[in-house]
Formats: sequence, structure tokens, C-alpha cells
Amino acid sequence: MNTRKLYYEDCLLRSFCATVIGCQQRENGFAITLDATAFYPEGGGQACDIGTLDESNVLFVKEEDEAVVHLCDKPLEVGKTVTGTIDWTRRFDLMQQHTGEHIVSGIIHRLFGGHNTGFHVGADTVTVDFDCPIPADRIPEIETLANEAVYLNLPVKCTVPSEEELSKIPYRTKRPLPWPVRLVEVPGYDTCACCGVHTAYTGGIGIIKLLSCIKFHQGVRMEMVCGARAFQYLSKVYEQNRQVSQAFSAKILETGAAAARMNEALAQEKFRAAGLEKQLFDAIGKEFAGKGDVVYFDDTLQPASVRALADAIAQHSHGTAAVFSGSDEKGYNLCLVNKTEDVRILGQEMAKALTGRGGGKDGFFQGSVNATKAQIQAFFHQ
Repeated sequence: MNTRKLYYEDCLLRSFCATVIGCQQRENGFAITLDATAFYPEGGGQACDIGTLDESNVLFVKEEDEAVVHLCDKPLEVGKTVTGTIDWTRRFDLMQQHTGEHIVSGIIHRLFGGHNTGFHVGADTVTVDFDCPIPADRIPEIETLANEAVYLNLPVKCTVPSEEELSKIPYRTKRPLPWPVRLVEVPGYDTCACCGVHTAYTGGIGIIKLLSCIKFHQGVRMEMVCGARAFQYLSKVYEQNRQVSQAFSAKILETGAAAARMNEALAQEKFRAAGLEKQLFDAIGKEFAGKGDVVYFDDTLQPASVRALADAIAQHSHGTAAVFSGSDEKGYNLCLVNKTEDVRILGQEMAKALTGRGGGKDGFFQGSVNATKAQIQAFFHQ
């Protein structure tokens, strides 16, 4: 028996009454069929509705032939009249994302001739794939046009034209479709074949925000959010920017310039610090002039600095410089340098004896060991 699809008759219907016409136990629950339902089944890139049928939780909904099957956690008696209640927050969110995607896809099709080849509503964002390149400098234009459609609060028209009428209607599709075809139209922006549910008016979308657009196969993958998701996302962005503005002592709309100034200042300080570090390492190296092999510990060095110091000591000591930085609890980064001899064999022996790893080339070995300072000293003493 066909299920009357209330979600097509009234997209804003949140609860309804219907009669149970089938109940079959399945491996993962009970398959319930009704004579009518407002639960949208998964399809058209849109996730299914969830909610309740009386005391039974609706876990998943799909269409089998012309019947809409509700997978529930409890059985329901055939012939019983039940009340269905949709998780409306979830449904309206999905409607906002889906309708926003229609508008964006319609604009891209009009401007660039591209087709939507993939659509996925994730937990946080929506991704849409297009089969055409989209210049980065056109993204603001697309976003502006999409939100203009929202502001106009246009009706979202869903129809199933006759076969003759359909042949005269230009609509967006990747391939020819057999009749009957359900069309969803946003006047002036998009007409496409779609079986999903949408907001009744474009104003219900609230806002459309494009987050990214990257090259994907021969086209692009666009990430976007609409409605309540966009509001929540932009609220989080605002809060982060508010904290940045306080940290930089800058106006909230001038944090970009403040960050650029900070980066420039940091680059200058890094350059200055590198110069001072080189002078310091050269001074330390001179302390070991002519002393041959040296084992040196400094707990404050980054891996690049460990190598620089080992190089400076080896330059003056004329032996093997072994520099370590770290702690007994977390282990040590290390570098071995000898200006005239290959230290890789020594490094490999050390790594084996001190539970370490690393590699290098003639005269140089760099890596790490999980050993204590005393164990490292004992290895070199031997």
C-alpha cells in the first residue's frame, strides 16, 4: 500500500496522526509502515527525519517501493492510530541547508554553467561539489546573490508538471529524467528536479554563508552553512575575533591589520634572536676549543638549535660534539657533529643502546633517545 506523503503536502507539519498498516521485526528494530506520514525518508542528498511514533522512537526512515518505512525501537500494533512527532529542530535545519544549496547551485549554474555533482549535509557544515572551476574572486558575488534571494522571501514552489508541461520547462539537471519529475523552483534563481523538503519561503533560510571553495577533481568543492548553523558559526567566529581584538588592543574590525603588524614584529624578533643565538653558540663553542669530543646538555633548545650548537662546538673542539636537550621524563633530542669523521655508526649504536632513533649523513646524526642524562653520560664514558 502506498504511503500518503504528508511532508510534501505541508513541509511545516511537525506532528500528525496516522494508522499503523504494517509492523515487521528486523535485525536492527521494527519496520513500521503507516497509511500517512510526515517523516521524510532519506534521499536526494537529504537525511531522513527522526522523532517518535507514540512511545516508539523513530531511528531511521527510508522508502521501499511506494511505502515509507519507519525503523523504530519498539513495535506498534497494526490498526492502531498513532501520533507522530518529528524532531523539528533537526528537520528545519536540514530544510534550511537544502534550500540554501538550491539557491547557490542555481546561481553557479547560471554564472558558470556548472552542475552540482555531490551534496552532503554533515554534522557541522554542508559540502557541495561542482563540475566547473569557480574563480576565488567570484565567491563574494555568489554569496551576495544567494543572500539577496533570502531577503526577497520568495516562495519555494514544489510541483509535478504533466509530461507535456515538463517538456517545455527548462530546469537544472545533470541527465535526462523520466516522467514524473518533481520540480523545486526558487523564482528567478533556480528550478531543478528534487525529491527533498525545503523551507516554504526563502526567508526561512535566514542566511547563507560560504566558508571555503577548493579545487576538487575537475571542478570545486564548496563548504557552506545556512540558517541557524550559520548564526551559530558566525557567533563563534565573532567571539574568537573579540578575544583577538582584546589581545591586540585593536578594534574588532581591525584585527587583521593588527595581526599583520604582530607577525612583522615577531619576524623581526626571530631574526634578532637568531643572530643572538648564533653569537651565544659561537661563544660556547670557543669554550671547548681544542678539547676533542664533547657531550653537552642544554634543556631549553629546539631541535634546530640543538644542531646549530653541535655544529658550533664541533667547529672549535675538533672532535665529536654531542648536544642533548630535553629531560629524563620526556627524553632528549640530540645531534652529533664531527667535521672530519662519519658519526652515523656512533649515532646508530647510541640509538640502539638508549632506545632512540635518528639518521643523518657523513659527519652528522640527529634524532632522539628515551634515556636519562646519567645513562647518556655513561654511554659516552664507555
